[in-house]
Amino acid sequence: MSSLHNSLLELLSRNWWLLLLRGVAAIAFAVLSWAQPGLTLSALILLFGAYALVDGVLGIWSAFAARKKHRQGWLLLLGGLFSLAAGVATFVMPGVTALALLIYIAIWAIGIGAMQLVAAVRLRKEIEGEWLLGLNGLLSIALGAWLLAQPGAGILALLWVLAAYALLAGIVLVVLAFRLRKLGKGLAPA
Repeated sequence: MSSLHNSLLELLSRNWWLLLLRGVAAIAFAVLSWAQPGLTLSALILLFGAYALVDGVLGIWSAFAARKKHRQGWLLLLGGLFSLAAGVATFVMPGVTALALLIYIAIWAIGIGAMQLVAAVRLRKEIEGEWLLGLNGLLSIALGAWLLAQPGAGILALLWVLAAYALLAGIVLVVLAFRLRKLGKGLAPA
């Protein structure tokens, strides 16, 4: 196993619980979105903003947790900063229109998906199940592309699609976290 891949694998497996928290946050976002279908546009904005902030903070935390030992933390940092920026922009401009929210979410989803695909490709020969991270990346990119292609579909449709994405992505992250936890137990202590 190359040093680069071993470093990324160790980084992810030692911080598996952060992926688990991100997955649980995504699932909670989905359930809350479906439980309250009559949410107003402003409530959706706040709900998405909170989710993106939590995802960003946990992504950045993952990167800083690994900064002393690993050079691969920049991928986690970049993804975390991308989510954090989307969350901050949502709260700073609460009067954003539905179209602007669609564009924010689409760009965020494509950016996060691209980072996850890069990580999956780097891990493809090192672990079983790296396809889960790649699948999560593809789901994110597909969501972003669909939103950009269909901006007139409406904010309620976005709520349902975003909730479905969050549920699927959350499940994938939870499964990946437990696989990395199991794999991390087999790694030699640092």
